[in-house]
Amino acid sequence: MTIAALELLTFGLGRLVEASRDAGHRLCLLTRDRAVYRHELGRLPDGALDVVDVDTLDADACAAALSGVTDLAGLINSTDTFSVPGADLAAKLGLPGPDPAAVRLIRDKAHVRNLLHARGLSRLAARLVDPGDPAAADAVLGAVGLPAVLKDTAGTSSRGVWLVRDEEALRAALRAASRTPLRGRLLAEPFAAGPVYSAETLSWDGRTRLLGVLSRQMSPEPAVREEAAAFPVALPRQELARIEEWAGALLAAVGHDAGFAHVEFVHTADGPELVEINRRIGGALVGEALCRRLATNVYAALVDATLGHRPALLDASLDAGPATGFVLVHPSRTGTLTGWRGLDTLHVFPGGPEWYPTAEPGDPVEHLHDQRGCTGIVLAEAATAELALHRALAAAGSIRPTVEG
Repeated sequence: MTIAALELLTFGLGRLVEASRDAGHRLCLLTRDRAVYRHELGRLPDGALDVVDVDTLDADACAAALSGVTDLAGLINSTDTFSVPGADLAAKLGLPGPDPAAVRLIRDKAHVRNLLHARGLSRLAARLVDPGDPAAADAVLGAVGLPAVLKDTAGTSSRGVWLVRDEEALRAALRAASRTPLRGRLLAEPFAAGPVYSAETLSWDGRTRLLGVLSRQMSPEPAVREEAAAFPVALPRQELARIEEWAGALLAAVGHDAGFAHVEFVHTADGPELVEINRRIGGALVGEALCRRLATNVYAALVDATLGHRPALLDASLDAGPATGFVLVHPSRTGTLTGWRGLDTLHVFPGGPEWYPTAEPGDPVEHLHDQRGCTGIVLAEAATAELALHRALAAAGSIRPTVEG
């Protein structure tokens, strides 16, 4: 039998091929751009999976491609952008999958925020804003106040996000938003102060298990770029139990009853406050961090859930392997990437640092304030997340992207 995937995250393809094979299935990837997976494809043997080149933004073209797979057993749904069309296609083809209505809800950050606020699960409320409306700034000041966050209701990778602390910055952000192609609409919500984390969870039959908490190092304001992460954070046991209960309540409220979730939150002085819910494994190297810490291929749970089976990962040990830290390497200027300095000395650093490129020489560098500007990621291991992050930061500090033009 065949398991298909409607696009995937940049990393994890190799792990997913292995998990599919171990379950007795072959993986088929539908993609509109193989270059997204060039690092993973370059490490896989020829014939390890089927790759179908199709415009994945065209639902009819995807349906036609999937209809040509005669032994299709499931459709993996593991990205934000393709979560709604993936759920619709699974339902149309009679495959196991999430409720499309719940997926649509989760993809609307304003709807999620206000639903959870109404149920007492979020202290914040969101307001939709038309950035081209001359009265938009006054509406935000009156309904939300300052400081505030403006963001795309369907945004990903920190794109279309503006943190504003005064009226001048608010008006500048509204002007910028009016010129930015948004995937959804613009919302405004109060700013939550504190460090940012994410709860990495796995649910089945409405019950949620916390696999661990991932730290998140953000860039200095006003950019909202994610720069480093570590897993798992050594929080007190009672705090972990509180986060598990809270995340489970959030996911139940929005109808996410099966599969992975990546619940981003701010740990405020008053407890956790939601940033957003993603119904998938976390991006960048979160999947790899989970595999190493749990000493198992967590993508087997993705295959299980896709086929409608209870994931064995729900019963696995949570501290069987090493902790990890990883750092995103960004250039300091726009232009054309020509390479990196320092990759040849990574081996001298502790923690066995590894290099995961997200770009290649010749690629344009156009964005410096969100994840699109990342050229590669350094991952290191240690006994604790804190030490692993220190090692990853030291190793990443020796790498310099070279950009010309």
